[in-house]
Amino acid sequence: MSPVYLSDIPRVLTGLAEWCACLTVIARYPRRFSGARLWQVLGAGLVAQCTFLVFTDALPLWLWLPCMGLAVGLMLLLIAVCCDMPLSAAGYCTARAFVLAEFAASLEWQLYSYALYNLGWQEGTAPAAALGAAVLLLVYAAVFSAMFWLESRRADPRAALAFRIQELWSPVLIALACFLLSNLSFVNVDTPFAGSELTDIYNIRTLVDLAGVAMLYAYHVQRCELYMQRELDAIQNILQNQYAQYRQSRESIEVINHKYHDLKHQIAVLRAEPDADKRSAYLDGMEEEIRDYEAQNKTGNSVLDTVLTGKSLYCARHGVELTCVADGSRLEFMDVMDICTVFGNILDNAIECELRIPEREKRLIHLAVYVKKDFLMIHCENYCPEALTFQDGLPVSTKGDSVYHGYGIKSIRHAAQKYGGTTTVHSRDNWFSINLMIPLPEGDGHIKRDAV
Repeated sequence: MSPVYLSDIPRVLTGLAEWCACLTVIARYPRRFSGARLWQVLGAGLVAQCTFLVFTDALPLWLWLPCMGLAVGLMLLLIAVCCDMPLSAAGYCTARAFVLAEFAASLEWQLYSYALYNLGWQEGTAPAAALGAAVLLLVYAAVFSAMFWLESRRADPRAALAFRIQELWSPVLIALACFLLSNLSFVNVDTPFAGSELTDIYNIRTLVDLAGVAMLYAYHVQRCELYMQRELDAIQNILQNQYAQYRQSRESIEVINHKYHDLKHQIAVLRAEPDADKRSAYLDGMEEEIRDYEAQNKTGNSVLDTVLTGKSLYCARHGVELTCVADGSRLEFMDVMDICTVFGNILDNAIECELRIPEREKRLIHLAVYVKKDFLMIHCENYCPEALTFQDGLPVSTKGDSVYHGYGIKSIRHAAQKYGGTTTVHSRDNWFSINLMIPLPEGDGHIKRDAV
């Protein structure tokens, strides 16, 4: 004999499901506050969600959809207040949370109804209440814990949450379609897609909501993978550009070296001329400049020498003072591409910041490369009067669109992580600094020593 199901889900259980779905979002993403204040806001959200749904239960059927829309608005408000994300991203998370809540509430009430009437217990009795509490706890814990586990397994790029308004249509329409189809039988059974028996109605609602959860999760995974691939492509493009700049700088420096070599011969010829002391002094000055050029940026690593020389020449042309104390010989274990990426991006970011400073005497950059115990230390600091905003430990791009910019420091961090290193950035007292700490490989032939 087919079981007879209860007719409708208590509104308080629906409100609890919607609150739990919001909680999975809030636990997953960065929050605006924590501690007692967070729990006060969450408690107020739970009371508001359940109270609203309970008090609107007796309203006419034509007000049902507007009331559900307001309930979704309460979910959006709770997520937007608690989570540090754009409003568009909060709307996207709300759409997913709403469908998840609908599925959890439908599944819990269907299982409870099935168990209650198969056991022959009457609703409202103590055994029925205990059964309802047990099923509620088990189903809600299983559904929301499973979704939180699935979400936590992924390291979603923050750019995937930067929604444009037109990009919200797809997840919102999926959520709306699932909600309308799953509840169609409760509004009008005289349609080709509705069921007339309560068993069919419950099956349709639960399965459609499950399909909605699956579709929105697949949409989320696909979107995150797309942005991760885009980010990797951007970082790879930066790597290639830095390497291309290195090769171009190397060719330019070789040409300059040839020119200076020719000047040496010219000076030797001129010095042989029986001329006055002024010419001799002039030639002495030229030789001194050549010696200064030959001595600069000799770090012990040809790749670093090339990068530094190219950046130094650029700084000299644009009124930026770049000083460097570097033991480049300790970089031998790093790949050429990684050296170009790390130092090219570090100096490019610093130079870009300095060029925005109108006072030339304040355009200062200092770079140091040294060994401390068993770690290679790369430290760069530059004068930065701007107030920077940090996100996930990295400064937010100042180029206006943080979604498609800001990959320079990410590529530096990626290169450091390749060798088991870490990257930290700080901004204090009008100075911006970036520090890389990379463990030296075992078997390094150099004598390890502390340096400053």
